[in-house]
Amino acid sequence: MLALADPELDNGPRTQKSATMRMCAVSREVRPIGELIRFVVGPSGDVVPDIKRKLPGRGLWITASRLAVAEAVRRHHFSRGFKTNVRAQPTLAEDLEALLARSAIEALGIAAKAGQVVSGFSKVEAALSQRQSRATLAALIHASDGAADGIRKLDAMVRSNDGDQGQALTFPIICCLTSAELDLALGRSNVIHAAVLAGPASRTFLSRSQTLVRYRSADADKIAGTAASKSASTSKT
Repeated sequence: MLALADPELDNGPRTQKSATMRMCAVSREVRPIGELIRFVVGPSGDVVPDIKRKLPGRGLWITASRLAVAEAVRRHHFSRGFKTNVRAQPTLAEDLEALLARSAIEALGIAAKAGQVVSGFSKVEAALSQRQSRATLAALIHASDGAADGIRKLDAMVRSNDGDQGQALTFPIICCLTSAELDLALGRSNVIHAAVLAGPASRTFLSRSQTLVRYRSADADKIAGTAASKSASTSKT
């Protein structure tokens, strides 16, 4: 439940394990914690992102979006929220994006070591083609800089297989990491396509990649929504 004594700050990770909602210090909206990033003050007085929500100290929550974090820095929301003079680096929004990407890469590497990842076009194609193998898949991964032809072919297989079973898309398609980042995670070169198999390690990767995608896309969705509203208003006049 949401702490009522101080809606902006939590009382630390040990006391907030059951919390599912927090207030964004920028928008003042109460959101699920999965849509927010927790920040704490480090020993040197710098604002530190706590993407795993485990760092000690009271935490301030910001909507998981580059614009929201940049605005928090620009408008000194961190000092006001923590009620003390803290340092928030001007590059905090960009640094946080890099940290989220690195976290997703590390999680994918752990999933690979646990035997929960197959990589390479042929292996992924085979996994999608075989009903028994496909039942164990948790996600399809494409490098964000991969060739469109291969991506289209594998995506079409997903849609075709789902159509044959009369079901909606049963697992996500992730395109938030570059080929170089996939190479780093999987310890091999020129990785463009991969598939994640169901398991504890893969669930961690899916959660972290979802946070990265949300962080990058939240602002685009907001801007697109604003543009659509303006367009609708213009068409009425």
